[in-house]
Amino acid sequence: MKDFKKGLIDGIPIALGYISVSFTFGLQAISTGLTWWEAVMISFMNLTSAGQFAGLDIMLRGGGFWIEMACTQFIINLRYALMSLSLSQKADKSVKGMHRWFISFGITDEIFAVSIGNNGEVSNKYLYGIILLPLLGWTGGTLLGAAAGNILPSVVRDSLGIAIYGMFIAIIVPPAKKNPAIFKVVIISILLCCIFKWMPVLNHVSSGFVIIICTVISASIGAIFFPVKEEKE
Repeated sequence: MKDFKKGLIDGIPIALGYISVSFTFGLQAISTGLTWWEAVMISFMNLTSAGQFAGLDIMLRGGGFWIEMACTQFIINLRYALMSLSLSQKADKSVKGMHRWFISFGITDEIFAVSIGNNGEVSNKYLYGIILLPLLGWTGGTLLGAAAGNILPSVVRDSLGIAIYGMFIAIIVPPAKKNPAIFKVVIISILLCCIFKWMPVLNHVSSGFVIIICTVISASIGAIFFPVKEEKE
C-alpha cells in the first residue's frame, strides 16, 4: 500500500485545485437547466474541465450530439490520449490489461504532470491513488457548485461564473510570455474566434464547430510556421 498512499498524498493539491474549478462548472450546469445529479454524473463520468464546459455550451445551444459534440470532445480531449501514451512508457509491469483502461480514464493534465515527474517507474497502485482524490474533488466541487446554484442570487452566480475564464487565462499567459510561438498561436486563435463572432454568415456557425475550426487551424499554423525545435543531445 506504500505506492497507493504516495499517490493519495500527491493527489491532495490536485484535488483541492479541482474543487474550485468544478464548483464553477456546477454553477453553470444548474444555470443551463440541468439538475444537480445530472451535473454530478457528468463530472464523475468525464473528468475533463474544458470538455465539460464546451459540452454544456453545445447542449445549451441545441447542437448536434452525434456530430458536433463528438467532434468537439475529440479535438479538446485528444491531448489525453497523447499523455496516456507518454505515461505508459513510465509505467511498470503492473500497469497492464484492464488496469490501463481504468487508469486512462483518470489521466488529466495535472495528474499526468505529477506522475511523469516521479523518479523511476510508477505502479498501478500509485496511479489509482493519485487519481482517486482528484476525481472525488472534481465531483464534490461540482456538487457544491450545483447546490450553491440553487441557493445563491443570480448576480452572485453570474460573478462566480467568470472564474473559469480567469483559470484559462492563468494557464495561457505564463507559457505565452516565455515562448513567442505559443503567443502567436494564441493571438491567431483569438482573431479566428473574433471573425466567427462578428463576420456575417460565419457568426451563425455553432460554438462547438467554432472551437473545432479555430483549434485545428491555429494548431496547424503553429506546427507549420512556428515548429518546436528538437533539442540536440
